[in-house]
Amino acid sequence: MKNKIKVLRKELGLRQEDVANRVGVTRQTIIAIENDRYNPTLELAMKLAQLLNTPVEEIFQLDK
Repeated sequence: MKNKIKVLRKELGLRQEDVANRVGVTRQTIIAIENDRYNPTLELAMKLAQLLNTPVEEIFQLDK
């Protein structure tokens, strides 16, 4: 699954650590998500969408 976390995070001027702290995970988890090595749980995806003020379906795209 591809995502736009890094782009959206940078647009808001947030560091990986900022995002991690606000959604209750480690910075390493955010790094793994941004690098498409980890697919977040639905709960985490919803928290990220809320933080980034972007609908989940605009952040995450399924691989074809």
